[in-house]
Amino acid sequence: MARKRSSGSSPKKRNESSNGGFVRRWLKRLILVAVGVMVLGALALGTAVYFAERSLPSYSAMMNSEQGQMIVVKARDGTEIVSLGPSYGEWLYSNEIPQVMKDAMVSVEDRRFYSHFGIDPLGLLRAVFVSFRNDERVAATSTITQQLARNIFLSNSRTIDRKAREAVLAMALEMRFSKEQILELYLNKVYFGGGAYGIDSASRKFFSHSAKNLSTAEAAIIAGLVKAPSHYSPTADVNAAVARANVVLAQMRKYGAIGPGEAASVDVSAVKLRPDQGTNSIRYFTDWALPQLDMLLPDTREPIVVWTTLDIADQRAATEAVKSNVPSGAQGALVSMDRDGAILAMVGGTDYVTTNYNRATDALRQPGSAWKLFVYLAALESGYTPDDRVVDGPVTIGNWSPHNAGGGYAGEIDVRSAFAYSKNTVAAQLGNEVGFGNVASMARRFGITTKVSTNPSMVLGTSEVRVIDMTRAFAAVSDGGKSVEPYGITRVTTADGKVLYQHQPARRYDLVADYVAAGITDLLQTAVATGTGRAAQIGRPVAGKTGTTSSNKDGWFVGFSSGITTGVWMGRDDAKAVPGLSGGRAPARAFAAYMRKAVADRPVEQFDTELKLPEWQLEPDDEYYYGDPDEYYFIDEQGNLIEPQAPDDPGDVPFPPEPQDGATSRPQGSGAGAPPPPAAGQAAPPAASDDFLERAIGGAVDDNRQQQNAPAVPRQEQRPRRREGILVPPSN
Repeated sequence: MARKRSSGSSPKKRNESSNGGFVRRWLKRLILVAVGVMVLGALALGTAVYFAERSLPSYSAMMNSEQGQMIVVKARDGTEIVSLGPSYGEWLYSNEIPQVMKDAMVSVEDRRFYSHFGIDPLGLLRAVFVSFRNDERVAATSTITQQLARNIFLSNSRTIDRKAREAVLAMALEMRFSKEQILELYLNKVYFGGGAYGIDSASRKFFSHSAKNLSTAEAAIIAGLVKAPSHYSPTADVNAAVARANVVLAQMRKYGAIGPGEAASVDVSAVKLRPDQGTNSIRYFTDWALPQLDMLLPDTREPIVVWTTLDIADQRAATEAVKSNVPSGAQGALVSMDRDGAILAMVGGTDYVTTNYNRATDALRQPGSAWKLFVYLAALESGYTPDDRVVDGPVTIGNWSPHNAGGGYAGEIDVRSAFAYSKNTVAAQLGNEVGFGNVASMARRFGITTKVSTNPSMVLGTSEVRVIDMTRAFAAVSDGGKSVEPYGITRVTTADGKVLYQHQPARRYDLVADYVAAGITDLLQTAVATGTGRAAQIGRPVAGKTGTTSSNKDGWFVGFSSGITTGVWMGRDDAKAVPGLSGGRAPARAFAAYMRKAVADRPVEQFDTELKLPEWQLEPDDEYYYGDPDEYYFIDEQGNLIEPQAPDDPGDVPFPPEPQDGATSRPQGSGAGAPPPPAAGQAAPPAASDDFLERAIGGAVDDNRQQQNAPAVPRQEQRPRRREGILVPPSN
């Protein structure tokens, strides 16, 4: 008998059908919501663009408007040192602008300029895709129209609000004006660096002729400047300008603006540049200080007056000191700051006209032995004193065996002499003992902002630093171990005197304890008085350190006197050797030549080098542990008992402790303040305990934790004060 087929569907199929219908319904709702949001967004955007277009000024008004800001810069005494402002050439109408200039700008800045409506959705999508693919921030995608809107109406702040207004204004401009008008406005108003606004001003500045006669190579150079005017300026860096211009030519060829043959025949490096006149070394300082206005000031385009810390007489002396002492073919840099961080003088090179690259603030160079400042700071903080005895002898750390500059060894000397004569082997031993990581941390603490290696050779200054950072570190030592924050702007006012910004002193921190600052000042003073820095003497107390890198590639001297700290570097930009260059010669002489004039009107200041050691580092008298000295009994090396006050009493003279097996970092007879060596199998004590660091920075110390963490010092480990015998208490 045949089974009758059920007319209804199974429960499973009904559930699937029901679930599928539910998903489809919600999908339709989401699509409708999305479409609704898009429609509302389009209406809002259209409304914003419409009202923006209605509020735009006329074409002639925009032609006559001026971008840029007049800035008058004054020295610390109120003398005007430079006036910066916009420079405009002749207005060129669209039919007067060479087609090659238009093609170059469109090719490199906005290749879809003639097809988009003010913003470039394809370019934006591509930028987003690249950022996701490379896991980086979305790159700038501003069209020529957006750049024009920003230049005329907005600031350069990188906020979402500013970008949104920029996009609205760009679409409004596209609604109001033709592509040719927009490009004409852009080419006459875009900033090309050096105060030059517009292609005619740029052409006259760089090539000494009107933009009407621009060649293909010249047009490529000008078009390449828009991305980074200061970096690609041909008067700042010819090689960078040529490289960027070749990128522009490649883009023009890629998009058909010029043929392959013409692109290959253009020689950008053959372009004749106009010599840059009327600039001097003060511009190194203004180039460093003025960009900080973007962070210090609210959005304003009105003329302003910037009051700085620069001392004109000091700047003149610094420029002359560098030029008079720098070796032939080399460059020099100098930074000088007051005890509060105020920059008094800054020289970034021997000639700003030839190259405005600021070696004082931007160049990264190895400091050589000047880096030993941080090695010895760490050693002093860990318990060493200038009078402690160390051994200048062969040493190997891992696979590294440092040698002294002269190749010889002095044997047992004190820490002060090791620093004064810049003994590499001693620095290596100290760095190894206190820990290379602690040396790196000390450098960070004193303001070194660049990457610091923790390899053993780092103690000899192999990590690259900036001149301004090294000067800042020595300035902190000069001020007793307190932090120093360099600054160059004291206040900013409007033309009528309204204060827009007033410098406030930075909060000061104790970087090291007073006794550490006193100890390192003692070492630095000795380095100038009798060591490698003797050429830096100026007839009053000077403390400082020389630095010379391998093959005489870099020479340094950094030091201070009477509250002024100055750092000098000399070397070649290509890091090739400079015959005869060393920190104790040309840099030290330049330091002395400058400082004689810089401190001439200041009172002579003696350095505070008195070591007032903390209680934990002082060794108590024997009575503290053993009672009255008259009750002492002595046993000589043969085991014979010596009566109290015996005639052959060896006297109250300390004797050296027994050497530890394998100990190379500390010699026998280490002076007061040196922690006792660890017993066999025990780890070396830390360079500085948590409690000590709290005391060093003025923090509170937990008494319970202090008692718990206090090192247990057995009586027999205290260094006795009598020689040729073992000090024992009398038996009862």
